[in-house]
Amino acid sequence: MLDWIDYALLAVYMVTVGSATYILAAHRKYFHERFRKGVVSVFMLSMLFFLAAYDAKMLTAVWFRASVVFGWQTQSIEVVQRLIWLIVTGGTMIGLLLIAYQTYTKKYDLWIRLRSREKKEDPT
Repeated sequence: MLDWIDYALLAVYMVTVGSATYILAAHRKYFHERFRKGVVSVFMLSMLFFLAAYDAKMLTAVWFRASVVFGWQTQSIEVVQRLIWLIVTGGTMIGLLLIAYQTYTKKYDLWIRLRSREKKEDPT
């Protein structure tokens, strides 16, 4: 039985996807600059990982809800949806665990060096 709750959930999921995608896009410049310099904040990297996984999870939720609301769901689609749900939920769990660990240890200022500093050219 479909009712207003199904349509409301679809709308809420769409707003959530839009918000998460906006945040990822808004921080694209920061990450591009940090990756180009070769040094990235571990906390921001954890947040990026979590938010990207959460965005994928919410896109899957939209797909779930839309397939129910609009009658697209078949048994094979449901199996694929559940497998994808497992994968993206695992991704959000890993992201949350990384953030929780950093919060627990209070190590917000750790940095990862992606590559060593470029060596100065020898003028010989």
